[in-house]
Amino acid sequence: MARTKEFDPEAALQSALELFWRRGYEATSMADVVEHLGIGRASIYATFGSKHELYLKALDRYNENRDSGLLGELSLPGPALPAVRTVVRRFAAEANSRERRSMGCFVTNTAAELGAHDPAAARRVEASWGHIETLLHSALVRAQAQGELPADRDPHGLARMLLVLMQGLRVVGKVSDDPRRVRDAAEQALRLLD
Repeated sequence: MARTKEFDPEAALQSALELFWRRGYEATSMADVVEHLGIGRASIYATFGSKHELYLKALDRYNENRDSGLLGELSLPGPALPAVRTVVRRFAAEANSRERRSMGCFVTNTAAELGAHDPAAARRVEASWGHIETLLHSALVRAQAQGELPADRDPHGLARMLLVLMQGLRVVGKVSDDPRRVRDAAEQALRLLD
């Protein structure tokens, strides 16, 4: 007879996500995972696989949660450009917030730490960025169709520029002591939408 799990896998995955997000992949040992989750090593392996597999599942969870929120924000009916501006400004504010500053963005952290040598992680980063770019592009196309964005602007190029800016804001925000650096960069980029 199969044993029932003595822990909630969803809660354990969320806890692992928070640990990896705060510490990174390499700086988190399997012993750290065991201690943080309060679950035996064998149970972790049986439920999630290796540390690497657990990390990828945590990254998938992060992407699902974040991407669904962005979809909601950028696809609201009505004017689209204010939603784009709100998203970019929120990324800047989060990059400057004390709570988020030390952690940054889990996707951006993964890109910097693992992207160059971990194909599975790089695919997830690229998929996340592709999804964000698509959401921004759709909102900008809608804004252009509604007369909010000038006809001579390239929604695809603008979406790519905003994606790169937003990821850069997260990197700079982790280190910079000057919140104006992030805020001013975001505002300069948003002027391109006028």
